[in-house]
Amino acid sequence: MAEASWLESAILIALIAVSLGVFWLRLRRVVGVIRRARPTTDFELFPLAPRFRQFLGEVVAQGKVIRGRPLTGLAHAFVFWGFCAFAPITINHVAAGFGARFLYPGGGFGRFYFDFVAVWAALVAVSITGLFVRRFVARPKWLGPVSPESGAIAALIFLLMVTYLFGLRLAEASAAGQANWWLHTLALLAFLPLIPRTKHLHLALSPITVFLRRPGFSRIPPLAGDEDFGLDTGKDVTRIDALQAYTCVECGRCTEHCPAYNTGKILNPKEIVLGLRGYLNEFGPGGGAPLLGKHISEEAAFQCTTCGACEFQCPVGIQHLPLIVGLRRGAVNTGRWENDYGARLFLNLERSGNALGFSAGERQKFIEKNGLPYYDGAQEYCLWLGCMGAYDPQGRETVLALARVLRSAGVTFGVLRKEKCTGDPARLLGNDLAVSQVAEANIETLRAAKVGKMVSICPHCVRAIGTDWREFGATFEIEHHSELLARLRPRLRGSEGAAGARETAVFHDPCYLGRYRGVYDEPREAIAQWAGVVEPSRTRERSFCCGAGGGQMFLGEESGKRINVERTGELIATGAQVIATACPFCQTMFRDALGSLQSPPKLLDIAQLVAAALPPE
Repeated sequence: MAEASWLESAILIALIAVSLGVFWLRLRRVVGVIRRARPTTDFELFPLAPRFRQFLGEVVAQGKVIRGRPLTGLAHAFVFWGFCAFAPITINHVAAGFGARFLYPGGGFGRFYFDFVAVWAALVAVSITGLFVRRFVARPKWLGPVSPESGAIAALIFLLMVTYLFGLRLAEASAAGQANWWLHTLALLAFLPLIPRTKHLHLALSPITVFLRRPGFSRIPPLAGDEDFGLDTGKDVTRIDALQAYTCVECGRCTEHCPAYNTGKILNPKEIVLGLRGYLNEFGPGGGAPLLGKHISEEAAFQCTTCGACEFQCPVGIQHLPLIVGLRRGAVNTGRWENDYGARLFLNLERSGNALGFSAGERQKFIEKNGLPYYDGAQEYCLWLGCMGAYDPQGRETVLALARVLRSAGVTFGVLRKEKCTGDPARLLGNDLAVSQVAEANIETLRAAKVGKMVSICPHCVRAIGTDWREFGATFEIEHHSELLARLRPRLRGSEGAAGARETAVFHDPCYLGRYRGVYDEPREAIAQWAGVVEPSRTRERSFCCGAGGGQMFLGEESGKRINVERTGELIATGAQVIATACPFCQTMFRDALGSLQSPPKLLDIAQLVAAALPPE
């Protein structure tokens, strides 16, 4: 604007004061809730380098936003980057109202920067229009109900861009130029107070949430002493939990990829997070009412398979799994959750030491019948059988196939004389007592055997032993058999497929091997020795869960369509002759789904595929 009069400056001061005042009054309530929440006892700020890396990758570069939905994500990224470019222009715009501008469009750097921002203004205007059409016209079901405030925010952003572009064409001293300046100013000042009352609060909170989130993928925080039972009431909500609840942008990416929601169940990860926000708004962080109830469904919390797709897809740093498992802990550890299947699982762990309820003698018979060597400390690897490898018939076949491959490659190994369940299903269902009992017994056994390197056919066991047991002071080195098989390829040259026609195999990425461990290529390399690899529609990071995780395998029939049936249909649709797995839980779920088919494809673990290509012993 041209030189402002004292009256115009006074009006501008009053408008800015009102805008900032309303903004702070609304934001202060959110900040107050977060500050009053319980301190996050396991939080450690250092090391800072990984936090800065994820901040640069996910906030500055908008990596997750673009990766999950490239077209929509790029539109969001343009809006974000455009606002960053606009920051100096906005400060200069307000300063002009007091005769203190520092950028001039007349020449030099000012001319360059104004033109540079004009490009961004056009990109933002087009992007926000596309996002408006998507939200209010196309309306993907993942978005859920849309609020009028979202439309108002989009309109204000569009108006800010258009008035900026018009301002470059209009003479500042003209009536049209002055009117355009005030219209831009009013749009800016109206935009600010709306942020704390809408999903656009993520503009202020998501950079903080991404920077401060717990390290590791879906890491379940340890309980803070004997009086901590998990997320039972509002008094148990931590500052990280509250911060993430208010950060949710309601984009529905977690919903879009949730296997429970996509098969007709009531679980919606977005609604779990928003439910916590609703609870905090009503009761506050010191509320004594149970978290599972009015705002969050207990049934929904216990339908989660802990596949991690929600957390993997979230662009604003929300960690759904610690929240959901925390809610389960609160219900289980206080005795509020009543489920016959869950009670049977916990009883099996207590009495038999394994999730399937078999006696330890069955494991010993299997070992001795098949001549598996016992680990004595001299072998290269301790082969961890796990519940499925020790007691499930198909799991046993996978163990024997792996043993054959290891012997063929000249790798020495042995199994423990006794094992108990790692505690994975109990941990994910929220029973910390059952976890501590089996984990501590196993740790004592492993230390007594002086175990060095370990390998397992089960990604859940690998996660529990390698990550979860650190809570009990254990630091064992363990890997999944797909990783070992990939490294052994040069020593298995005789295992190349026959010269004739090769079968095709579709590989299902197990959640606890892919998203949790980041292992995608190694299983495919093992399969490629024997068969041509084809991919299902949802693969690698976007793989669809088999339905067994989070203790679901032990909780009886599902509501809605069964997850394993949904995923098996996708695998069969590829036309592959073999469904290849790398997890005994996945194999069990697919075997169950294939049972009703007349001519199902073969179902084999990758170890069985490699072993089948070996020359006869």
